[in-house]
Amino acid sequence: MQTYLNKLLQGDIDRICRNVQEMSKLAEKALQDCVKSLVENNRQLAYAIILRDYYIDEMEKEVDRLCLEFIVRQQPVALPLRFAYNTIRINLQIERVGDYAVSIARSLIKLKQAVPGQIKDDILDMAKLSILMLQEATRAFLEQDIALAKKSIAVEDTVDELRAKCNQKLVGLFLNKDIPFEDLDPLTTIVRRFERVSDQARNICLEVLHMCTGENPKHPGAAAFRILFLGDHNSSRGLMAEVIASAMNQPRFIFTSAGLDPRPVAESTIKFMKTKGFDLSRVAPRALHAVPNLEYYDVVIIFSKEALKAFPPDKRRMIILDWTMCDPSQVQGSNEIVMTAYEETYQAIKSHLNDLIGAIIGSEIK
Repeated sequence: MQTYLNKLLQGDIDRICRNVQEMSKLAEKALQDCVKSLVENNRQLAYAIILRDYYIDEMEKEVDRLCLEFIVRQQPVALPLRFAYNTIRINLQIERVGDYAVSIARSLIKLKQAVPGQIKDDILDMAKLSILMLQEATRAFLEQDIALAKKSIAVEDTVDELRAKCNQKLVGLFLNKDIPFEDLDPLTTIVRRFERVSDQARNICLEVLHMCTGENPKHPGAAAFRILFLGDHNSSRGLMAEVIASAMNQPRFIFTSAGLDPRPVAESTIKFMKTKGFDLSRVAPRALHAVPNLEYYDVVIIFSKEALKAFPPDKRRMIILDWTMCDPSQVQGSNEIVMTAYEETYQAIKSHLNDLIGAIIGSEIK
């Protein structure tokens, strides 16, 4: 028979769970409406998603408040303490799902034309799986179901495969001029945000496993050292740095480049990098907000003053490095002058990368 104190503790837990469930339903509804807006090309619904995000944000504050009150009033230990700790983290992850729905809605509003049929079905398949993962992750939390959490985590690989398939199709559609350049970034964002929903669902499941077992499951990719190259347009220096770094074949590193205002890769950049054995002719520039797992990056390398000023405030104490240097794609003059500028930039980037990566791994890169 439950004691009075046990009944109070369980009552608080049930109240928190009801709020988490309601918040998850709001986030799921936002995602379902994103799918409907995409299918119907309904911009009014997309605007409604953005406006309704306020309620998800308010629910996040309420769950945080309830969890903190629970800790102070009940002074829990063992499973109840882990419940409060993991719920606070899960609360944040559900709120991020709401943010991803808003990002998808904003991208849908930006589209100049309806989503092409060649890629629509793949996006819808990815959205369906991501939403299902969120549903099952929430249910695993509410029911403290370890088996369901593990089952849901396994679905993420399928979502990742669909994302890669979508990105490949987007590049092909762009190169074949089936979609305008203005639509490339919004469509890439839509694909990435649905995939990020699955990432957050996986994170919720990992929190469930920790809550139920007391063991701290290792997050995928935690052993990788992530470096981001950020420039103005992701059409020259940043891309050069990404391919140079990737060619160093360092398995512990993940290299990504992005731009504040993505533009097509400069023809002069394609021409020069081809002399170095790199083909950038089919590369699609990436926007900063489309970078996967941005919050997990360890080092951000900035190539311009504008990028340095525009980079968002760091919440994880990322290391910001200023590699401001001339953009060779902007150099005017003869072919010889332009190629000389590229060679100087190439060598400068390569030298910096050798020193930086050598410092990280503790040995010189050959």
